[in-house]
Amino acid sequence: MSREQELSRVFVELADTLVADFDVIEFLHTLTERCADLLEVDAAGILLTDQQDSLQLVAASTLQAKQLELFQLQSEQGPCLDCFTTGEPVSCTDLTAQPQQWPRFAAAAAEAGFVAVHALPMRLRERVIGALNLFSVNPTGLNHTTLALGRAFADVATIGILSERAAREQNLLSQQLQTALNTRIIIEQAKGLLAERRDLSMDQAFTTLRGYARDNGRKLTEVALALIDGDNSITDLTHPQPTR
Repeated sequence: MSREQELSRVFVELADTLVADFDVIEFLHTLTERCADLLEVDAAGILLTDQQDSLQLVAASTLQAKQLELFQLQSEQGPCLDCFTTGEPVSCTDLTAQPQQWPRFAAAAAEAGFVAVHALPMRLRERVIGALNLFSVNPTGLNHTTLALGRAFADVATIGILSERAAREQNLLSQQLQTALNTRIIIEQAKGLLAERRDLSMDQAFTTLRGYARDNGRKLTEVALALIDGDNSITDLTHPQPTR
C-alpha cells in the first residue's frame, strides 16, 4: 500500500469515529498510534486542558511517552507546555544539544529513550485546547510534508473533540474535556484490575480491553465500567477459556 493510500485509509478510519457513538478516548488513542505509524516518529501523546485550564494527559501511544508526558506536567516544564501556552509549534531536534532550555525534561526524555520532540498546538481560531506531541529516539527534524501532516492530525483531533459544540451550550467544551479526563481514570482502573487478574502488563491489559470492546461492538468505556462493576457479562474477558 502506497503512503497516499495509507493516509487516505487513516483519515477515513478517523472520520468513521466521528459518528453518533463518538468515544473520545478511543478516538485520541487511535490518533496517537497513527501519528507514530505515519509521521516518522516513535511515539505520540495528547494533552488536553480541563475546566481549570490545567493540562492533563489523555492519550499516548507507548508507556514511555505516557510517563514522559506525566513527568512534564508534574515538573511544569517542557516543549509541550510551551506549545500550549504560546499556541505555536515547538520543536527540538536534539535535546542533548539544548538541555539548558528544559533541563529536567531533557533528562527525563533521555531516560525514556527520546532525543527529539515536536509539539503541535490543538487550536480552533484563538482557543488552544491542548497539544499533540511527537517523540523520536533519534535526533531528527520533521520535513515540510511531515510537519504539515502532523498539523492536519492535530486539526483532526481538535475537530473531533469540538464536533458537537455548535449544537450545544457554550460550556460543552469544558464538559467534553472533563468527560475525557474522567473516562481516562475509569480505563486506568479497569486496566489495573485486568492486569492483576490475568497477570498482564498495563500495556497488555489495555490492548486486551480495547480488543475485547472492538470484537464485541461495545464502547471501551462501557467495557471498562463493566469490569470495575464486576458485570458477569464479561467473564470471558476476565477468565478466558483456555485454547485447545
